[in-house]
Amino acid sequence: MRDLANKPYYGVIKQYTHWIVLFREKQVTLGSVIIMAKDSEAISLGSLTSEAWSEFGVVCKDVEQWLSLAFGAEKFNYLGLMMVDPEVHFHVIPRYSQPVEFAGTTFTDSDWPSATKRIPLQLDEVTLSAIKDKLIKTASS
Repeated sequence: MRDLANKPYYGVIKQYTHWIVLFREKQVTLGSVIIMAKDSEAISLGSLTSEAWSEFGVVCKDVEQWLSLAFGAEKFNYLGLMMVDPEVHFHVIPRYSQPVEFAGTTFTDSDWPSATKRIPLQLDEVTLSAIKDKLIKTASS
């Protein structure tokens, strides 16, 4: 198992006691992130401790607030598939009813209001870095 707390493979937005919020380079919508359990031995939802689940609500509240403040996200889709990466994790996909302008790019949630098809946006490194930096700044405020 990976040591996600010390060697995450995505950019770290913020760490909690039981969870880590990671930037997802394959942005599905503007601000897509991953909430991953730090307990790399936990490979099913039922294997998480009650303390981890208690903290999960706090993490979700924070993430939703950051995405709303940073980009104007209106709704949030959580996917807990755990197919390729076995560690317990959730993809958080912020949703937007209207186009959003950020870093010189117009982001449109083309699947709104239906479930997203999860097709990654084609973004350059400068734009990805700007999104990640905005999330880190918002999370640390």
